[in-house]
Amino acid sequence: MLKKLTFSNFYSFAEETVIDFALGKKPTPSGFDIHVDGDRFNKAIAIIGANGSGKTQLLKPLAFLSWFIANSFLRTAPDEGIPYEPHRFKEILPTMFELEFFHKGKDYRYQLVLKEKEVQFEALFEKTSNQFSYLIKREKQADGYLVKQKGFGFAKPQAEKIRSNASIISAAHNFDVAEAKGFVDYFQHIETNVASSGRRHFQHGELMRAAERFAHAPELLEPMTEAMCQFDLGLSRVEIKQLISRDETGKEGTIYVPFGLHQTDDGKNFELPFFDESSGTQSAFVLLEPILKTLQQGGVAVIDELDNDLHPHLVPILLDWFRFEHTNPKQAQLIFTCHTPEVLNLLQKHQVYLVEKIGQCSESWRADDIVGLRADDNLYAKYMAGALGAVPNL
Repeated sequence: MLKKLTFSNFYSFAEETVIDFALGKKPTPSGFDIHVDGDRFNKAIAIIGANGSGKTQLLKPLAFLSWFIANSFLRTAPDEGIPYEPHRFKEILPTMFELEFFHKGKDYRYQLVLKEKEVQFEALFEKTSNQFSYLIKREKQADGYLVKQKGFGFAKPQAEKIRSNASIISAAHNFDVAEAKGFVDYFQHIETNVASSGRRHFQHGELMRAAERFAHAPELLEPMTEAMCQFDLGLSRVEIKQLISRDETGKEGTIYVPFGLHQTDDGKNFELPFFDESSGTQSAFVLLEPILKTLQQGGVAVIDELDNDLHPHLVPILLDWFRFEHTNPKQAQLIFTCHTPEVLNLLQKHQVYLVEKIGQCSESWRADDIVGLRADDNLYAKYMAGALGAVPNL
């Protein structure tokens, strides 16, 4: 479970920015609460703002940290820089991250400092009593890295040779350090449609990739079919077929293609490959894979433009999946951007972040930080009237 993210100098966010999942003691209880040791945290956070304000950039730190901690050791060439961008006004200054999270009954804190596409400092801490003690940390020196650890199990000579564009946790996992596996698994449970370039826009290839992932996760097939039939009134079932394809050289390969089954009231039926279905149906199919996977295994879904190509009536259904225990037994979390302001009628002010760009720098604030905004105020009406900010300057 995510508790708090703090970052600075990352893409359009120049100054320190915080996404806090904690509720505090005052907010009225809701179905989106997670209770941990007497504290409450949000299951769902919505990010609202005008086009170009930085909504997607506010999601990027989670997508980046998920990739960096889990995959950077194997998926970065030795001579590559780390794939991120500091703010254009602060290109020579460090980029900083601090993530607080709860995992297997314990509190952890991860810190990362980057500069000129290299790791300057990286550390993982575990909370012991009222303090955090490091499990492993490394700091760049003039002649390499100094690594210190307490019970992490990464051989010091190997740890100090890890290259500057990879996470030491990712590296430790690939060197079969047992203590690293749980943390890599945790960050691999962050499902997202955001990449370093922004939202991964829908392409037909995404249909086959989602179909393949569904085919290898049979426990998700029935929930997916049920949801698709609910979203698209013309569908009676979805099937994923394994087909043989040939490339330009004649070499055979396997592809997975989703098909929609349609049935009329008088019993007639036919099927269509999803390439011939509506764009909304295709987009919903691709979107369902990370959301259903998160609900099934736990973790966090980080979704840009949740409402893209979906009817507005479908957004409440997706939120309800995270709200209720029978559809979210592992208390998965959802953080998302959208352009549907009606979502403000579904959430409370501590579950909404607003984003605005001022002087070419993105700024973000949680709605309950707005002075004078009451818990019983109509957030939708106030936002549409411009009272909350984060609206286009027309």
